[in-house]
Amino acid sequence: MSVTSLPGEDAAATKRRGLYRGWPIAVLASVASGLTVGMSGYAFGVFVEPLEEHFGWSRTQVNFSLTISVISLLISPWVGRWIDRFGSRPVMVVSLALVAVGFFMYSVMTELWQFYVASLFLFAGMPGATMLPSGRLISVWFAGTRGRMMGFVTAGNNGGGLAMVLLSTFVVGATSWRVGYVTFGVMIVVIGILVAIYIQDRQSDVIANRGKRLTPPLPSDEALGRSGGLTLKEVLRMRSFYFLAIGHAIPAFSYGSVLTQLIPHLESQGFSEAKAAFGVMLLAIFGIVSKLVFGRLSESITARWAMVISLGIQSIGMVLLVAAGSSDAVWFVIVFFAMGFGAMGALIPLTVTEAFGLRAYGTILGVTSMVGAGPLIIGPIMAGRLFDLYGTYDATFIIIAVMFMLGALSMAMARAPDPSATQSNRP
Repeated sequence: MSVTSLPGEDAAATKRRGLYRGWPIAVLASVASGLTVGMSGYAFGVFVEPLEEHFGWSRTQVNFSLTISVISLLISPWVGRWIDRFGSRPVMVVSLALVAVGFFMYSVMTELWQFYVASLFLFAGMPGATMLPSGRLISVWFAGTRGRMMGFVTAGNNGGGLAMVLLSTFVVGATSWRVGYVTFGVMIVVIGILVAIYIQDRQSDVIANRGKRLTPPLPSDEALGRSGGLTLKEVLRMRSFYFLAIGHAIPAFSYGSVLTQLIPHLESQGFSEAKAAFGVMLLAIFGIVSKLVFGRLSESITARWAMVISLGIQSIGMVLLVAAGSSDAVWFVIVFFAMGFGAMGALIPLTVTEAFGLRAYGTILGVTSMVGAGPLIIGPIMAGRLFDLYGTYDATFIIIAVMFMLGALSMAMARAPDPSATQSNRP
């Protein structure tokens, strides 16, 4: 039965005038994910040289902390299962607490091993603070427009990246890198408190908010429920799942080996610290545009084909970044790359819901995310080692360009199963 035809609901809906609760939940999910990604990814490069100067660590040693982020992918299946079982709120609160602990530990570290332990806490909290709960919350509260809403929510990642680069550059320059990490920790604690108060994803909560002002197009009861779609056991028997998993893994190169190394790369090409930070801000700004454009596009051509285009843009962008060198053309290249890069955060969750439904959404996305462990282990170490050997990131970026093209091919082959399979509604 459609939600718009429930007996007696039309009369009750006309009396409701409050704001649809899905909107503040969407904003809060966007902020939580955006600040976490912005602090751990976009702003990472701001701290690289200060840490090297203070401790005498090499680029490879600093980048190894990024390889530890593999823990976020390895635990993703369990985090996804907890979200499916217990809901988004408790998982997000615990995850944000782990992220905050990581930043506070960074601020007081004195040894390299402490840097790595703090990174372990930080990255253990990442999956439950970012993409996994965001995808479920949007699919539940905005099932009728989830493509464009995922674009909006995940645009917070790029907005957070822009804001955190600006904030960390100012704080580190005006005070110290230790104060920068404390600032991050305090902000995450505040977001965690708001999540504990406001986040909801139960079907009864969505039903209670029907008909309120600014309500988006309403989904069917099936879209709201937990039972529509395939189980992990069923999905593991499908060839499309494995192609999808490969396509989901490749973007890990973007986050671990491009985003975090862009500032050091630009500085190695002779750009000032301020100009290098401007490059990351360009990436963040046009990453927002990318999410909005591709989120809407996914509703027309499917999220899978939108992701094929996105990965193709990133592959070409990597080659152009090497070709641009130290010329001013690099700014145009960053904009071009950002138009593909930004879309990933929105499209990856959408491809799971689109192909397999919501029944085991968190678990399935967690498993496909785990495959990204390979690129996260290899990418940062490769980037650091090749830089230490040759003094540039050119070889790293060409290798990553090839990986992006393979990812696009894999997504093109990840044909979704028969739609009727994902619409099963089991007791």
